[in-house]
Amino acid sequence: MNKYIKVTFIAILSCIQLGVAQETEEDDLGTETVTVTKAYSPTVSDAFKIKSTPVLNDSIELQKKAIEYSIFSVPVASTFTPAKGKASKVTKLPPPELFNSYASAGIGNYGNSTAEFYTSRALNRDERLDIGLNHNSSRGDLDGVVLENIFSDSKINGSYSKRDRDMDWGADVGLQHQLYNWYGLPSSITDVNTIDSIDERQNYYMGEAGAYINVEDAIFKKADFKYRRFWDAVKSGENRVVFNAAAQFPINDETLDINANIDYVSGKFKNDNVNSATNIAGSNYSNMQVGINPSLTMLRDDLSLRLGVNLVYGVDTENSDSNFYIYPAVTASYRLIDETVIAYGGIVGELKQNSYYDLVEENPYVSPTLEIAPTDKQYNAYAGLKGQLLPNLSYNVKAFYTAENKKPLYKLNPINNFRDDEKGYFYGNSFEVFYDDLKTLGFFVELNVDVNRNFTLGANAELLDYTTETGNSAWNLPTTKASVFMDYQIGEKWFAGANLFYIGKRQDFSTTVGDPEATIINLDSYFDANAHVGYRNTKQWSFFLKAANIANTDYQRWANYPVQGIQILGGATYKFDF
Repeated sequence: MNKYIKVTFIAILSCIQLGVAQETEEDDLGTETVTVTKAYSPTVSDAFKIKSTPVLNDSIELQKKAIEYSIFSVPVASTFTPAKGKASKVTKLPPPELFNSYASAGIGNYGNSTAEFYTSRALNRDERLDIGLNHNSSRGDLDGVVLENIFSDSKINGSYSKRDRDMDWGADVGLQHQLYNWYGLPSSITDVNTIDSIDERQNYYMGEAGAYINVEDAIFKKADFKYRRFWDAVKSGENRVVFNAAAQFPINDETLDINANIDYVSGKFKNDNVNSATNIAGSNYSNMQVGINPSLTMLRDDLSLRLGVNLVYGVDTENSDSNFYIYPAVTASYRLIDETVIAYGGIVGELKQNSYYDLVEENPYVSPTLEIAPTDKQYNAYAGLKGQLLPNLSYNVKAFYTAENKKPLYKLNPINNFRDDEKGYFYGNSFEVFYDDLKTLGFFVELNVDVNRNFTLGANAELLDYTTETGNSAWNLPTTKASVFMDYQIGEKWFAGANLFYIGKRQDFSTTVGDPEATIINLDSYFDANAHVGYRNTKQWSFFLKAANIANTDYQRWANYPVQGIQILGGATYKFDF
């Protein structure tokens, strides 16, 4: 088509040029009509091509002669045997030799002794049985203390576990015996006959059994159950049953978790409150909680958010009283700078079930005349930053504010000269539980350093400020707490560690039944340092040496209860297959 246009264009220019030339010779030549009878159709002839395989017509062309090849084989004897190649390999360290059992024992000054045994046996590929025994005791021998001050704590437990394809489950049982003495006699009690008549020994007993199940790839995730029986030497007793269950539902990219629980505690105290001049009747208590906690978990890149609510129905069956509680359950975390700075916060609340067993675990010198009631933890609001400043340096900084109704605070029982109970806990040498509404503002900071694989170091501190509804001091609660710990593996044979902690000032007060005056007791802050060192003689034998209260300070954790001075305890541990 382009060729056609070009030819036409050339023809037109030729005509114009011819016309101009004629006009110079003769002014008027007239008009002519040119009729094109056929469109221009150019054609291109085929180019001459050389054949890829030309045929020669040469008379002197030689014909190829066929050549035949033949091979003459001669057998040759060979004794060469090639060596097999071997792949190079990295020399591995031999795996550590493991044992399924160990026994440990130690003895020190003040008649302190410790013993521990543990064994873990695989019954088959999927089943395991674990048995443990722990014992700690001391003869006391505290200077200036006129009452017996020995103590003992022994516990044995066993557990069975089984692992199936999509679930694992197990059961456990435990027994415990504790022996303590109400030896914290006030300095005002000096009569020898009175002191000699005091029976200060208290025994606590505990038995518990439980079971659990965890399920994979199912809506129902887990459940656990525990029953505990706790009683003492003066016929106080308590039963507690706790059941928890959890389910999980995926909703698009989110997860809906539903946790449910039932917590029931009931018990009785044979003896009346120490504030009463007579010991006519004891007290009974029975509290049940039924709760459900739905929460929605959302994960968005650097953001983790959990939105939930805690619904609890609490019943005081002994006094026919019930209440319904609604608590927030909201937590969140956000990575500001990868793992270096992570902001987190939340606001949560709960109805905390208190029990005789839990109070004894915190303060073994309470009297068997307590009031047991749950604590309404309305909310705990907190916000902080955590992360890693360096690959081996992590930190955590947090501020929090809590509001609690009926917070149990320990304070000294009054001196009751009207009582003649079987046990001597009414001489101002035991503690009662005082319930107060408490608000706490606190700040917490923590640092952890992994100097290397064998050396770790950490420290934390907490500042606390309390406000009570009654206007009293927050009895026996410190305003400052701090601790430092260290763990050092020295080569293959030696290991060492240390723990230092500081507890700030606290307050308590003492009274006498019938006397309205009260005396405030200011408990000084104290610092305690503990350390241990060990040596692994063989794969099975190791030896240790422990020291407690290294500074040999004469401090009191509870009013009128001095502690032992510097304590040194040494012993050995033996590992074996059982």
